[in-house]
Formats: sequence, structure tokens, C-alpha cells
Amino acid sequence: MKKEIYISESMGESRIAIIEDSTLVEVYVEKQDHQRMVGNIYKGQVENVLPGMQAAFVDIGYDINAFLPFSEIENSAYLSEIDDRDDNSSKNKKDNKKSRRRNNSNVNVDLKTGQEIFVQVIKEAFAGKGPRVTTEIAFPGRLLVLVPNAKYIGISKKIWDKYERRRLKKIVSSLKDKDMGVIVRTVAEGKSEELIKNDFKNLVENWKKLQPKSKRTKGTALIYEDLETASSVIRDLFTPDIGKIVIDSKKLYRKLQSYLEDISPNMANRLEYYKLKQPLFESMGFENELDKLLRPKVWLKSGAYLIIEKTEAMVVVDVNSGRFIGKKNHEENSLKINLEACKEVARQLRLRDLSGLVVIDFIDMREDSNQRKIYYELRKELKKDRAKVAVSPISEFGLLEMTRQRIRLSLLDSMSEECPTCHGSGRIMSRETLITRIDYWLRRYKAKHRSLKLKLELHPEIAEFLKNNKKALRGLMWQNFTYISIEGNNDISRDEFRFLSSGNGQKEIEHVGIEHKRDKA
Repeated sequence: MKKEIYISESMGESRIAIIEDSTLVEVYVEKQDHQRMVGNIYKGQVENVLPGMQAAFVDIGYDINAFLPFSEIENSAYLSEIDDRDDNSSKNKKDNKKSRRRNNSNVNVDLKTGQEIFVQVIKEAFAGKGPRVTTEIAFPGRLLVLVPNAKYIGISKKIWDKYERRRLKKIVSSLKDKDMGVIVRTVAEGKSEELIKNDFKNLVENWKKLQPKSKRTKGTALIYEDLETASSVIRDLFTPDIGKIVIDSKKLYRKLQSYLEDISPNMANRLEYYKLKQPLFESMGFENELDKLLRPKVWLKSGAYLIIEKTEAMVVVDVNSGRFIGKKNHEENSLKINLEACKEVARQLRLRDLSGLVVIDFIDMREDSNQRKIYYELRKELKKDRAKVAVSPISEFGLLEMTRQRIRLSLLDSMSEECPTCHGSGRIMSRETLITRIDYWLRRYKAKHRSLKLKLELHPEIAEFLKNNKKALRGLMWQNFTYISIEGNNDISRDEFRFLSSGNGQKEIEHVGIEHKRDKA
């Protein structure tokens, strides 16, 4: 598989595109003024311990307290008692953690309000929720991940060869201390013992440098800051199958060049500096792709299409036949569209970085064998995804449920803001509904007041619409026995209206919107 990475920096954003076989499969967008938190290590202070929620809230100096589930507490210093009533045969703490998650058992912790604690961010803050943290500190390197407070050796599941797994485990076992854990990354496959030793040495040195720093620091503080997104992508994804990395920032190019010369000098020549005046993403056609990723509709080659809607609770994907006609029977046509949809759904989840619960409504199929084909096809496509996923078979209602790990904000959240008019719903009020609200307001107002003249301010387009709709305007005046003069105001949104008293010294009576109501009567 041919892979390429493109990195573009501007005054507003840093953008990273990952290509596989000439197809865009992953996009990262990071605002320049946004502080990336995943991977950072903080010295925090426990604010609240909530056994009922099986979690604690930790002040790490961020606007919102970090969320620490008890299931993410690995350090035995913080565990007082483990209550695994359904599984008392757990052999070690790692087994206990798995059983807690499986059985939803309660855990007692030795955490107190005001207590200092070291945590690492594993999920970014999102939708008014603070970042998610863990006490299992991990330092990612190029080939290895150092876990200082653990004792285990982990080998990436993507390394299949059993002899290579044994070799790597033997090398790591000879390096690590008994009170230090190590995870071998996929990129370590086939690497020499010398390279692995050097990576381990660098990680241990970085860890030792942090210890005196953490002791000197008082109060909440950032102890360790992980690489920014561009450098972390290079660290995590720059494998031998990456053909080239193209960068349009000279500063970042020099930084990554120096980084690659240290960790992989034989691959430093794959780094390219983009010098053309035309923006990198425009020249590669990525800008058009990004525009499409912000829309709910995704067309398939067959003429069918997907509708992808992100809600607060879940992501919903609807598969539709669209312009696809086909020449076979309905069952075979449905199977063909659904198989095509599997590939595109998996790709869109990666591209849009959608996470949490995902519900997919495939086109109905009667045969169980065809439903199983869809299930296995989707699982196959999702194996290309670096995020952790779990997939369930198609239910009796024809729906497939799956979950996808969330680490970062989705692409939609990274590239858009809440609409100040509709407040995130994605739709604005119809003109007819707005007129109905005006009518209701007039009825309530006239029940208490005797004003014969009122001034109504609306968005200019709505004002023009109401002026031209003589029937509606006359109805409002006659029914409420008042004269209404209409005026356009650019400061008023399409779903708002404002009434003022008529005559000299006009006084605002009320400004009405969807989410707010300012009463000045």
C-alpha cells in the first residue's frame, strides 16, 4: 500500500492529510490557538471524589476539571480495595481492571479532596466536558512506549510473526527494570537491537528529567508536553511504507528534518518542502474534499448515497439506493449497495474522525447470509482504522451498531462553530413559524395593554417578506386591533423579532429570539 503525508500550516490552522493508494483516508485539523492536550502530563489536585459515579474530578489548571474514572487508576498507591464480586479469581491488577470494566464492579480508591496526583490526558475536552485522564503515565517514543509505573511488556497486536514477537520481547526484557513497563510499537518490527536500545535509553532519560521537575513544582502545573500534532503524526505514522512527506512550512520542515535525522536517518530523504505559491491543499485537491466532509450527504460510485448525521448521543448513518437501479432482484441489488457502503462508511468515519456510538441503517436484506456478509465486510474495512472499534451484527431491526474510540475532536467540530442563529441545530426557523410567534406575542401583549400603534423590527429579508404578504400583515393588525409599522434591521437574526412603542422616543418593549428573551416592558 502506497502512503503519503501532506502537512500545511496557515495563520489559522495546521492541516494534515494522509493518503493511501491515492485516496484521502485521514485528515487532522488543529487551530493555531488551540492547546493540544492528549499525551500531556499534569500535576493536578483532586477536587471531588464521587464513588457513585466511580470517578474523580481533578484540577489540572484547565478551564474545566479533568475527569478521572476509577477504571483508569493503575497506580496501587491510589487503590484501597477492589470489589470484584463476580470475579474473585483475578491474578493481578491488570486482570482486575479488565474484570471491573466487564462486570461494572465498584472500586474503592484512596483519593482525598486537595490531594496532589499525577495524571496524563487520554482524551481532549469536548462539548463542555473536561479532558479525560489516567494515572497510568506513558511516554511514547518512535519504537517503544515507556510505562514507568507498570511492570508488563506489551507487543503490538499488529506484529503477527510469533518469532519476531519473541525476539522483540527478549530485547526489551534485557533492557527494562522490574518496576518499569514497556510497550513495543508496530514500527519496531524488523528493527535492530541497537535502534531499540537507543529509543529505550532516550525514553528513560526523559522520564528521569521529569522527576526532579515535578518535585520542585507547587500546585497544578504542566509537567510534560507531548509533541504537537504534526510531529506526533510523524512519530506514530512514519513507517517504511510512507513514500513521502510534503510540508509547506519551512520552519516545520527543518524541525521535522532534524527529528528524522535523529530517529530514522535513512528515511529523512522522503521529506519534501513545498515551494509553489498555490496553497498545498488546493493544489492536491484536498480543499474540495474537506468541503464535502462538512456535508451530510456522501455519494457512492453506483449512484447510491449515505446520509451521515452527528448528534449529541450518537452518529447515525443511513444508506440509500439513490440513483442506483440495477438489473437484478431487490436482494442482490441491496447487497451490492450495502457492500459498497461498508467501504465508504469505514473511510468516512476515519476522515471525519467520528466517534462514540455509531448506528448504521443499511438497506433491508431478508437473507441472514447476506447480513453476515455485510457484518464481516465492515469489520474488514475497519481494520485499516488506527482507532479502536467494536462492531455488533445486524439486529432484528436491520440496524448495525458499533463504537469507535474518541481521542480528538471530530473534523466537523474542528472546522466549524455553533451557529449563533440556530444554536447548533443546523436549521433556522421558517418565516411562517416566525409570523405565528409574532401573532402569539401580540395576543399576549394586547391582553394586558391597549397600545394602538407598534413598531416591529425584523431581519431585512423577513421584513420584506412580511410587507409583501398583505394577507398575513393585515391579519396580524385586524385580529389584534393595532397598527404595525415594519422595519428591517441587520442586527436582528432571521429567527428573532423586536417590538418597540410607536411615536417619539421609541422604547423597546421586547426582543424575542429562540434562546433568549429580553423583557424591557
